[in-house]
Amino acid sequence: MQDVLTIAEVARRSGVAASALRFYEQRGLIASNRTGAGHRRFPRAVLRRIAFIVFAQKIGLTLEEIAAELEKLPHNRVPERADWAKLSRSWSA
Repeated sequence: MQDVLTIAEVARRSGVAASALRFYEQRGLIASNRTGAGHRRFPRAVLRRIAFIVFAQKIGLTLEEIAAELEKLPHNRVPERADWAKLSRSWSA
């Protein structure tokens, strides 16, 4: 299993258009590394962030609100299931 994904792979797996992924990246919601040729390479963990973004948009959160929620996740490691659960519980409180 690959540790990094191309933008096409992320788009296919997430169901989100590559143009939307570039927009999310521009807004700071997701991040990628670049190859020497400038191609984006995303960590596999980005798929969960994208799923969160899509769900949050469906329930009416703005991208600014989504960004604020994503900031609550740990920065020093890949967020775990418990981190995502804690974040989603704050919406139902």
